[in-house]
Amino acid sequence: MTSSAITASGLRKSYGNKIVLDGIDLDVRAGTVFSLLGPNGAGKTTTVNVLTTLMKADGGTVHVAGHDVATEAKSVRAAIGVTGQFAAVDELLTGQENLQLMVDLNPVPTDEGKRIIADLLERFELVESASKPVSTYSGGMRRKLDLAMTLVGDPRIIFLDEPTTGLDPRSRRTMWTIIRDLVADGVTIFLTTQYLEEADQLADQIAVLNQGRLVAQGTAEELKRQVPGTHIRLRFTTTHELDAAAHIFSGSTRDDDALTLRVPGDGGTKSVRALLDTLDEHSISAEEFSVQTPDLDDVFLALTGQTHSTEAAK
Repeated sequence: MTSSAITASGLRKSYGNKIVLDGIDLDVRAGTVFSLLGPNGAGKTTTVNVLTTLMKADGGTVHVAGHDVATEAKSVRAAIGVTGQFAAVDELLTGQENLQLMVDLNPVPTDEGKRIIADLLERFELVESASKPVSTYSGGMRRKLDLAMTLVGDPRIIFLDEPTTGLDPRSRRTMWTIIRDLVADGVTIFLTTQYLEEADQLADQIAVLNQGRLVAQGTAEELKRQVPGTHIRLRFTTTHELDAAAHIFSGSTRDDDALTLRVPGDGGTKSVRALLDTLDEHSISAEEFSVQTPDLDDVFLALTGQTHSTEAAK
């Protein structure tokens, strides 16, 4: 059974009379990607700050890597790595010098430090730019260097706060590959992101935070199933077939120009089989069919009452 890397029970935090976290429960399994989503002001940053010992909670218990964040903060910090929204790199130094700085801050032998730096430069495809000032790096290169610096201490739990903000699509997908490789090595990733597609692609579990409370948790597919709108789309070759199918399936929605019919359903095998059997019983043939499900944007809107945008998801 997979153990828990991060657990929180009844986590509470207030600023004056404003309740920011109102009894949060989390269970992040080791070696997985856990993504926390929510609109502006939902409490995501406060949650990360508490989990990483940067802020004390007003109530509840939190354990990270088996250590209590309230009483064993030093042990927690030794086990985690944190990459913030903005790359924490020194632009006056080269990439290699930035990594050397992190090695110097960690108690590792000189030879071991050299090996770590060489491995990280190669892993993050920064070998050719290692001797260049970071001020000359692109945004994607800075984000990669920032994450590489986080890995110097070999943390088993990494907090990534919007790691691909501002990156072009190619750099974003490169970062996704790096994250997947880390998880394959057994690292646990706690991810906040402004890109719902990113959570959909990477996260094993997603939690949606709204007004200080978790309003939903589960896999991306489980969350999508909570939102109405799943339907089976049928496309026909003639208007006659479309008319006949529309007559059979009450509550369906037709598109005469596209010769398609949307039939509400849960998308499960039983409902799909029943629909196809019904078509067959009435000697109606569909040119094609597909199951259409809501995406995470639909989930975000349904659970938070807000349309997702770059600002709304921070």
